[in-house]
Amino acid sequence: MNGFTLITGGAGFIGANYAARCLARGEKVVIFDNLSRRGAELNIEWLSDRFERRSFELVKEDVRDAAAIKTAARGADRILHLAGQVAVTTSVCDPRTDFEINAGGTFNVLEAARASGRNPVFLYASTNKVYGGMEDEQVIEQETRLDYLDHPHGINENQALDFHSPYGCSKGAGDQYTRDYFRIYGLPTVVFRQSCIYGSRQFGIEDQGWLAWFIIAAVTGKPITIYGNGKQVRDVLFIDDLLDAYDAAFSRVEASRGQVFNIGGGRENSISVWLEFRPILEELLGHSIKTRNREWRPGDQPVYISDIRKARSVLGWEPRVTVKQGIRRLFDWVKENQNLF
Repeated sequence: MNGFTLITGGAGFIGANYAARCLARGEKVVIFDNLSRRGAELNIEWLSDRFERRSFELVKEDVRDAAAIKTAARGADRILHLAGQVAVTTSVCDPRTDFEINAGGTFNVLEAARASGRNPVFLYASTNKVYGGMEDEQVIEQETRLDYLDHPHGINENQALDFHSPYGCSKGAGDQYTRDYFRIYGLPTVVFRQSCIYGSRQFGIEDQGWLAWFIIAAVTGKPITIYGNGKQVRDVLFIDDLLDAYDAAFSRVEASRGQVFNIGGGRENSISVWLEFRPILEELLGHSIKTRNREWRPGDQPVYISDIRKARSVLGWEPRVTVKQGIRRLFDWVKENQNLF
C-alpha cells in the first residue's frame, strides 16, 4: 500500500479520532497498535462500524518490535507517532518498560521512517513534561488558581528542558531524537509538545487524562481524589482542535519540518484542575460532588500553560473550542456511553 498515513497507537483516544478524520476524507490509513490500552479494542470496533473494515489496515504489533514497525512503515507518506507508555506513576514503578516503549520504540519508528523509501513527514506527540516541574518559575496564588508571575502568554518553546521522572526522560529522549533526525538525516520531522488533550472516546484514568477521568468518575459514581489544593492550572485542548493542528503541520511541511511546537489550549483555555472545573461539572451533573484530598504528587507542575503563538504564526492554527464547550461535549459523550465504563 502506497501513499498512506501510518498512525502508531492508532487505536488510542487521539489515534482513533485522527484515523476517523483521515478515513472520512477517503485517505488510506494503517493503524499500528498492540491493543493493550483500555478502550483500544472498542475504538477499533467504532472505526469498523463507522467505516468499512477494509477501509483501514490494523497491524496488531508493538513499537518495541523494530522489524514489525519497519514493515508497516514501507510506503508511508505521513507517520503520526502516538504509541507510548503514558502515565508518570507507571514509569516510576516500571522505568525499564517505560524506557523501552517511549525511547526505544520512538527510535524504532524513526528508523522505520528513514528506511521507508518515501521520506515521510514524521510527527511526534511529545509532552509538556519535558519541561519538568519548573520549580524555578515564580508562581502566584489567586482565589481559584495558581498562575505564573512572569509568563503572560504561557511557556514557549525556548523553556529549558528538564526531564523529570522516568516518563519525562523517556518522552524527552524521543523528543530530542525526533528533532535530530531532521538535522542529521533530513527526515521532515515535527515535534508537538502537547498539553492536556481531552474529548470523546477518551477512556481517562486517574493517572492519565485527568479531565476525562473526573467526568467519568462523576457520572459513574466513582471516588474522586484531589492531589494538592485543586488550584493547579492546566491549559486544555479539545481533540478536534488538536487534529486541526496535525493537519496544519502535515500540510505545511516546508514550514513545520524540523520545528518544535507547544500545542495546547493556551491561556484562553486554561483552568484550575478542581476549583474552576468543579462548578462547571456540578452544573452539568445537577448535584454537588464529594471528593477526598491527598498530598501533592512529586514533580506535579503547579501551573502549565502553553504559549501557542509560534503554532499560530507558523501553522496558521489556533484553538476554536472553548473550555466550557469542550467539557460539555465530553460530558455528553460519557453520559451517552456509560456502558463502556
